[in-house]
Parts: sequence; C-alpha cells; structure tokens
Amino acid sequence: MAGELADFEEFVHASLPGLLRYGHALTGNPHDAADLVQTVLEKIGSRWTHVQRKTGDPLAYIRRSMANAHVSRWRRTRRESLVADVPDARVVQPADPFEHEPLWQALRELPPRQRAVIVLRYYEGLSEVEIARTLGISQGTVKSQASKAIASLRGKIVPASDENDGREAG
Repeated sequence: MAGELADFEEFVHASLPGLLRYGHALTGNPHDAADLVQTVLEKIGSRWTHVQRKTGDPLAYIRRSMANAHVSRWRRTRRESLVADVPDARVVQPADPFEHEPLWQALRELPPRQRAVIVLRYYEGLSEVEIARTLGISQGTVKSQASKAIASLRGKIVPASDENDGREAG
C-alpha cells in the first residue's frame, strides 16, 4: 500500500505541470484548471494500481478523464442559475493574462470536445492516434473535430495584415 502511494506521488510530481497546462488550455483559466486536475487525480489516486494495470498509459487515461470531466462540468454549468435575490457586491476576479489574446478567446469559444482535440494536438503535441486513445473517440472523429475547430478559429481570427488592408482601402 505504501509503495503504491509513493508510486502515485512520483507520477503526480512528474506529471503535474503538464496536467495543469492541459487543464488551463481546456478550461480557459488556471483556477478552474487546478480544480479539474485535483478532482481527476483524487478519483485516480484511489484506484491507481488498477489504472496502471488496465490502461497501459496512465497519463493518456488521466487526460481523457480530464477532458470528459470538463465536458460534463461544462454541460452542467452552461445552464442559467436563477437566484431569488440579486447579489449586492460584485466579486472581483483576478485578470487572466490571456484574456485579451485573440487566439485564446477564440479557443475558449470552441465546444469542449473540439477544444480538447486542438489542445492535445497543438499544445501537447499528440498524434491523431494518441488523441483518439486519450479521448476515447475514433481517429476519424479526431480529424473531423480538428477540421471543424480550425475552420472556426480561422473564421474568428483575422491576421493583422488583413485588418490593415481593410483600413487602407477605406
């Protein structure tokens, strides 16, 4: 039991920075990313030996779990929350350094599955086969989700030279 715990601790220590980056890219902010990583690692830690034995690649399994948890959370929270009284004080959130970055804004607007595919492909550098295995989807779905996401991102991000061309012509 102590050996399993030490093994899990080593794994978390080595993988945590990458998992937090992946979570940040999925959720759009570091606080939600930390919550997502912690939630998934809590669940995985209690059955670490089983995960290692059955999956062969615990990191891919955890990434898939994170993507699934993020999609589930997004589905639960996207609905309006009606309250009886309007809050008196406004909660001040610290500014996200990427908040005004056009690519980051466009990435946040993607559906969760498309965002997960883009993050795994271009941020984590995984192949289509690895992404399919990580997310538990077919390779064809990875390709179609990536294609849709890239088309959406292209439509939302206008290169600076295109913006200047439009201004000079008017």
